Amino acid sequence: MAEKQPQWVKFIVRLTDAERKDLQQMVDEGRRAGSVLKRAWVLLKADANGPNWKDPEIVEAYGISLSTVHRVRQAFVEESIDAALYRKKPTNRQYRKLDGAQEAKLVAIACSQPPAGRKRWTLQMLADRLVELRIVDAISYECVRNTLKKTSSSHT
Repeated sequence: MAEKQPQWVKFIVRLTDAERKDLQQMVDEGRRAGSVLKRAWVLLKADANGPNWKDPEIVEAYGISLSTVHRVRQAFVEESIDAALYRKKPTNRQYRKLDGAQEAKLVAIACSQPPAGRKRWTLQMLADRLVELRIVDAISYECVRNTLKKTSSSHT
């Protein structure tokens, strides 16, 4: 059975002179986030045209995890130097379902008398009423719960 290759063999970092100079200047200045500086150090030390440190040596020297070193190498080889240095922007941005005026209407409904035969409003009834009154096109009871939770009013 063949022995598994170390991760650093799979993703070999080869910096150009310009990249090496930029990274060295970045770490010398030290005016970046600590995570960016550590990633810059990883690239500088992993450079096959330079020190060519192995992953365990980098982990030992900079106190970061082996998986971080691997991800930095992989991002550099497969994508770019920027991908290796900086975190990806989140793509699952959640936008607010209700604006201030809609929140005010929700609170007003929650503070009003519940429908006949009911002792109090349920979250689902409030969500249904918002849709019924065409305040919103669609809304979940969870969004109603979170909105009422962050206001100082209670819907009971």
